[in-house]
Amino acid sequence: MAQHGPVHVASSQKALMLEMKSLQEEPVEGFKITLVDEADLYNWEVAIFGPPNTHYEGGYFKARIKFPIDYPYSPPAFRFLTKMWHPNIYEVRDH
Repeated sequence: MAQHGPVHVASSQKALMLEMKSLQEEPVEGFKITLVDEADLYNWEVAIFGPPNTHYEGGYFKARIKFPIDYPYSPPAFRFLTKMWHPNIYEVRDH
């Protein structure tokens, strides 16, 4: 089982800070990334703008990315906040 001590927190924070800085300096067209809370580097809000010449053209889709403490060794969780349809996106209901 992975340890979640200070070493993992420090390395994951460093990795996330570098990724956020890279996205701010060289944004990806059609995406906007912000922190949900400036004090929490592990929760990102994503705005996706539907690309031209697709079924999603003109669309605006919001999502959240939640990174684990041991990132990048474990993957983040990605969840759309905007209701949408895509063959590779599944509706998950909270119980």
